[in-house]
Amino acid sequence: MTDFPVFDGHNDLILRLLNGAVTAEGVASGLPDGHIDKPRAQRGGFGGGMFAIFVPSPGNKSVRHDEMRNPRYDVPMPDMVPEDTAAAWTERGFAAMDELAEAGAVRICQTAAEVEAALPAEEMAAVIHIEGAEAIDRGFKRLHMWHARGLRSLGPVWSRETIWGHGVPFRYPSDPDIGPGLTEAGKALIRECNQLKIMVDLSHLNAKGVEDVARISDAPLVATHSNAWAVCPHARNLTDRQLDMIRDSDGMVGINFASAFLRPDGQMDAEFELDIVLRHFDHLVTRLGEDRVGFGSDFDGALVPKPIGDCAGLPNLRAALRSHGVDEGLMTKITHANWLRVLRKTWGV
Repeated sequence: MTDFPVFDGHNDLILRLLNGAVTAEGVASGLPDGHIDKPRAQRGGFGGGMFAIFVPSPGNKSVRHDEMRNPRYDVPMPDMVPEDTAAAWTERGFAAMDELAEAGAVRICQTAAEVEAALPAEEMAAVIHIEGAEAIDRGFKRLHMWHARGLRSLGPVWSRETIWGHGVPFRYPSDPDIGPGLTEAGKALIRECNQLKIMVDLSHLNAKGVEDVARISDAPLVATHSNAWAVCPHARNLTDRQLDMIRDSDGMVGINFASAFLRPDGQMDAEFELDIVLRHFDHLVTRLGEDRVGFGSDFDGALVPKPIGDCAGLPNLRAALRSHGVDEGLMTKITHANWLRVLRKTWGV
């Protein structure tokens, strides 16, 4: 494991397990494709991160990716997912996390101290995250139950409407000021997450939703996998106004490796060099400060730049950052220390 292990804000490996594309044993021993497995994590210094439980929308993801190769696009928002469907899928996600732990691929962590201890270990440090809260009931019974089972991070929406609020579409060019923000139920959800010390993820929320969370939450504002709108004017990215709110709360942003959210032209095309990632890095550090930027790869859920490829390719990104003038102190911060800081501040442990 490298001296600079990466704690990552977001991956979708669990979705691959639930879709039957891989097994927990395969993740532990090595996979022929995808972005994350234990052997490649050890080679690349991928210490772990937020493992998302995400309920997919019906339809073909590749169709959306094809749309996002056009010069301009506005992919229609998927329909809402019924609560009972989402709850059953999320239960399977928790079971998949347990299978990964039993196979020796991950070590499930519920505190920042546990994450820090796990980062140098063979197993990946895994924090359980729910992306899109369709599975949560209005009385928050499941939220409490899943918190007791290790849930420590939650995004109220993905890019579709929920009873809690409104997400941003896959739209380019566009700013994120699209539609209303949190519902009254959504505002109650944020308060409940604050009470339980569950981190609230701003990624996928629209502009008004981010403002609602900023007004309500007593925790640092965190976007686990988002980029700078000033570099790539995609609806999924964060404007300077939003970055200023995150800075003022002492939160942070994880840089998303998804090609369409990195490239200034918004294209879902992996053929580009890491200087584009560095442009986002520079803007985020300038706006947020060195203590509030990390990585949020979206591995196994996005088309990532070819020079990275998968988690074994992270040394290429670290090399690019070194060549860009990043010293050891800042490298430590952006690879894992900033995440540890904001997790401690959010969770209290």
